[in-house]
Amino acid sequence: MALSELRTPRLRLRAWREEDREPFAAINADPRVMRWFPSTQDRARSDEGVDRFVRIHEERGWTAWAVEVVGSERGPAPFVGFVGLVPPDWPAPFGHVEPLVEIGWRLSADWWGLGIATEAAREALRFGLQEAGLTEVVSFTVPPNLPSQAVMQRIGMRYDGVFHHPKATATDWWGPHVLYRVDVEAARAAGDLSGRTHP
Repeated sequence: MALSELRTPRLRLRAWREEDREPFAAINADPRVMRWFPSTQDRARSDEGVDRFVRIHEERGWTAWAVEVVGSERGPAPFVGFVGLVPPDWPAPFGHVEPLVEIGWRLSADWWGLGIATEAAREALRFGLQEAGLTEVVSFTVPPNLPSQAVMQRIGMRYDGVFHHPKATATDWWGPHVLYRVDVEAARAAGDLSGRTHP
């Protein structure tokens, strides 16, 4: 399976490297980044996430790619987090097509506010629907996480209700999740699959 890598004007979405593990663990230990997650993560759990992303890349040819900033108003950076496509590791309590694939992102707080998540997610979504053969992609987060919902909206996803996360108990604050989705027909109609925006 060929391991895909993507480029945008400012970013490279690439395969994970061993040297990404330490800065990724720092991101996962940052309360600002993990505000809308059940908890921060220790190094072992963070590394499990990297291992999963690497395995998905090898199995499917796409993944939650490591994000490298090639150039920006804050300069370049070898690693600022991830953006990409992953199959959820739990049974979905909502209707969906197969395979169920989520688009998600997690970036260092030092790199917020530059539109990096939107730029990378738009290209990852285009790749998924146009090149990887996916017919639908979903995304979700807790209702108060308005910044992530704004990214979902900017890349053409539509709100599709609320569900309770299967890994949450009935009383967990993070149980309710808003669901967004987009299918290939809607993306094509909106002009989001017109092709790459870079050479």
